[in-house]
Amino acid sequence: MTEEQKTNYSASNITVLEGLEAVRVRPAMYIGDVNERGLHHLVYEVVDNSIDEALAGYCSRIDVQINPDNSITVEDNGRGIPVDMHEKEHRSALEVVMTVLHAGGKFNKNSYKVSGGLHGVGVSCVNALSDHMIVNVYRDGKIYQQEYSKGKPLYAVKEVGTTDKRGTKVTFHPDDTIFTVTEYKYDTLLDRMRELAYLNKGIEINITDLREFKEDGETPLRADHFYSEKGLRDFIAYLDENREKLMPEAIYIEGERKGIPIEIAMQYNTGYSENLHSYVNNINTHEGGTHLAGFRSGLTRTLKAYADRSGLLQKAKVEITGDDFREGLTAIISVKVAEPQFEGQTKTKLGNAEVRGAVDEAVSEMLENYLEEHPNEAHTIVDKVILAARARQAARKAREMVQRSNVFSSAGMPGKLADCQSNDPAECEIFFVEGDSAGGSAKQGRDRRFQAILPLRGKILNVEKVMRHRAFESEAIRDIYTALGVTVGTPEDPQALNLSKLRYHKVIIMTDADVDGAHIDTLMLTFFFRYMPELIENGYVYLATPPLYLVKKGNKQVYCWTEDDRERALLEFGDKGIHVQRYKGLGEMNSDQLRDTTMDPEGRQLRQVTIENAASADRIFSLLMGDDVPPRRAFIEANATYANIDA
Repeated sequence: MTEEQKTNYSASNITVLEGLEAVRVRPAMYIGDVNERGLHHLVYEVVDNSIDEALAGYCSRIDVQINPDNSITVEDNGRGIPVDMHEKEHRSALEVVMTVLHAGGKFNKNSYKVSGGLHGVGVSCVNALSDHMIVNVYRDGKIYQQEYSKGKPLYAVKEVGTTDKRGTKVTFHPDDTIFTVTEYKYDTLLDRMRELAYLNKGIEINITDLREFKEDGETPLRADHFYSEKGLRDFIAYLDENREKLMPEAIYIEGERKGIPIEIAMQYNTGYSENLHSYVNNINTHEGGTHLAGFRSGLTRTLKAYADRSGLLQKAKVEITGDDFREGLTAIISVKVAEPQFEGQTKTKLGNAEVRGAVDEAVSEMLENYLEEHPNEAHTIVDKVILAARARQAARKAREMVQRSNVFSSAGMPGKLADCQSNDPAECEIFFVEGDSAGGSAKQGRDRRFQAILPLRGKILNVEKVMRHRAFESEAIRDIYTALGVTVGTPEDPQALNLSKLRYHKVIIMTDADVDGAHIDTLMLTFFFRYMPELIENGYVYLATPPLYLVKKGNKQVYCWTEDDRERALLEFGDKGIHVQRYKGLGEMNSDQLRDTTMDPEGRQLRQVTIENAASADRIFSLLMGDDVPPRRAFIEANATYANIDA
């Protein structure tokens, strides 16, 4: 390119993208990203169209199918997309819907009173981002069909047969030149289909995976059927299945305010977290919005008024905040809005101002009636709120106690901390070691310049089972805060971790390679995940990996981290004159052995902890709560953040 071409900016430099080209050039603008999330969003867009038919009263069954080639088929028994000639476009309405942005029945209130697919770009986006799509419409006793490639029709809509069915069947295969991932996860789609069945009582939703079959070669290995008669009441029972409830039945609110249908189910439990799930026209609004704000304000005002009238608040002599009313609360808020204003096509936050007042009014009126009609449950809720307020105040005092520690004076340091000489956090690392015996070996084997050692006094507190202020009252946990140099609270977020004075950029948990060591790992990770997630997010937390065996023959020796390593070492050394030492704990290793295997930056094996994968939450949760508790669902529904440990 010449200098003149670089500097000459004219009309010829302006690019106009026509049709669905814009979607293919900038897909993330329409579906969020081109990774796993965006891939599954394609399915949601197609299913949302079928759900909209159900909301309009014309659809009772939706079938979702993952095909062997990772294409998706979605079929419903709705009215079927119109196929007659579009007056303005002079082509079939089906082709218009599938190939033109901002085209669909959602803009016409006579067709759909409420709709998730408001923007009219959903199914046409799916078409644009698929290398192949085929649509069959069952309508007026006939079957109509049209195929597309990358958003462009391969032929005009044609009649291909007769039928007594009605509805629409869409099959599409995502374009692998667009998406970095093209393999669908059954569990991800399963969770969304279950969610939709609860949000739309009386609608049958089926999902089938045709990629794997049972031994007979005909029955799919995975297929699920969802149907709910009670809707949100069934949903909240599912979410709180593993929590201890404070009342026999969930509070259920259903009504219409200002033309907006509102449905809410809420249940208090003995836990300490707030679990709010909000939906607009079946779309999970992860960032909340005006409907969630209306729920919170209505809940707080109504419960506060009842607590004042009952006299319970005056006796408790505590100051109540809005957060106290939501501690241990699981709630589902679902509203249907005719013209929702979402932030972006991925619809994560509702912006309609009128919805806040409508939800606030409905919650206030119906919750007040419930409290008057159920005095025992009402008193239980108020007692829970008062307990939450007391715990919050105690936690604040405990945090202040943590923050008062002077992390730079030796007098403020934990007594057993063997600190390092360097003051540069980027090169410093601290080992949390199991027991005084291993701590002694670690102190002798460390590099004093940049390695610090803090022995753990047995197993630290299981923070998953105690209220927050109890954790701060634990001496071992206060020692961890003090040693790391961090405090609780920033100007932006009083609950966040303040890393401005963090003393080490490598925080290494070093425990025995046995069940007790795994338990301590679990307790430590649980503490970091709940109270110091910022450490993990910044990549500062690691697990040391001690060897299981030392295999020696003469002057030769090799450390073995697995049984396979040991077998290979035995084969290499032969079968005579071999000595195998099994390390039952770090305390059995001398300082040289500990340095060579877990502390030497060149020779050790560390595993970095990252907040990512719920699969490891299964392992951690099972160790904490017992193998009989279904861990993954319980933690996902509780919005728990757990880790994937990358080897």
